[in-house]
Amino acid sequence: MARFSYVARDHKGEKVSGIEDAMNQEEVVGRLQGRNLLVIAVTFEEKAGAKAEISAKVKIQFKHHGIKNEDLMLFCRQLATLLGAGVTILKSLDIISQQVSSRKLYNIIKDLQKNMEAGLSLHEAMAKHPQVFSSLWINLVESGEASGNLALILTRLAGYLERMAAFKSKVISALIYPIILMCAAFGALLFLTLKIIPTFAELFKGFKTELPALTKGLVAASYFLRKYLLVIVIGLAVLVFFIRRYIRTKDGRRKYETLLLNLPVAGDFFRALLVERFSSEMSTLVESGVPILYSLEIAEHSVGNLVVADIIREIKENVREGKPLSQPLEKSGFFEPMVVQMIAIGEEIGELSQMFKKINTFYQELVETFLTRVTAMFEPLMLVVMALVIGIMVVGMFLPIFQLAQISGG
Repeated sequence: MARFSYVARDHKGEKVSGIEDAMNQEEVVGRLQGRNLLVIAVTFEEKAGAKAEISAKVKIQFKHHGIKNEDLMLFCRQLATLLGAGVTILKSLDIISQQVSSRKLYNIIKDLQKNMEAGLSLHEAMAKHPQVFSSLWINLVESGEASGNLALILTRLAGYLERMAAFKSKVISALIYPIILMCAAFGALLFLTLKIIPTFAELFKGFKTELPALTKGLVAASYFLRKYLLVIVIGLAVLVFFIRRYIRTKDGRRKYETLLLNLPVAGDFFRALLVERFSSEMSTLVESGVPILYSLEIAEHSVGNLVVADIIREIKENVREGKPLSQPLEKSGFFEPMVVQMIAIGEEIGELSQMFKKINTFYQELVETFLTRVTAMFEPLMLVVMALVIGIMVVGMFLPIFQLAQISGG
């Protein structure tokens, strides 16, 4: 038999510590969990009285300094798996810290351990790193600690992060091809304007006839671009800089987001993206047992759009007054009738989280379908535009030659 000291929290969140005699660390963890305690740390007491926490010394090789979304997803999934297997939180953090690829995440995990050893709960330790752990993380972890289902909550959070990453990857993949096509088209036009047209312009100087208006216009445009290209690029860069700077202000960002939401066709796409994110967060939060008011408050701060954040804030205040969620959703005018009706049904039958999941699935499919159709339409449209522009340039360059040939033949 060996002696182990432990630190845990009861169902009220109060710190509990003591000493247990057992054959191994796992036996102590099992006993404590049998008393409905959330185990934070179990350490082995040597005969000399010195405490040495069981941990492997592994040389860590970091692949990068910053923290990627993949790092956080893996951290969440590993922590959920280890806690689900009965490993203590501190031991789980120690194991994960030996396998991370990010130096910054390693330092944060060590700081989490340090703060928890000082008596803080996991969500309190995470709250010290808001740039890494969002309010969604912190509130879900708090809910898991309070209910004693931290492993389950972290599993749901990991699923949410993975779904969001997969959806984001699909959106980016759908946009890559049109962007490459546009860059190639712009590069081709720039090459024709700066290299090919000037060559023809030198040839035309030997002609004794008046150049056609189309040719004159192309030569003038080429001359203007060659002479003022650097000025144009610098001017555009300065303009973009000031626009971005203005958008970073609260007023500028609000106007910019309002503009995006009111764009024809594209506005519906951005609206669908925001509803998708809102419904995804709400389904995860409500399913994890976070009260609806707290869920709305978290969604308000993490939706990533000031216009929609204002709408959610108004919805939250109406719910606080005792109104069902579906009523302020309908009153806002931002959510489609289908969303309002599904939420009303979810409230009536007590399946609100499931309804949010169904809404999220619908809007994910809607966004993917929209991107697929736009991509399919963009390629032929871009080819037609390019053919038309290049055709005009070619005709403009060869018109003087045809004109000279006709004069010579006459």
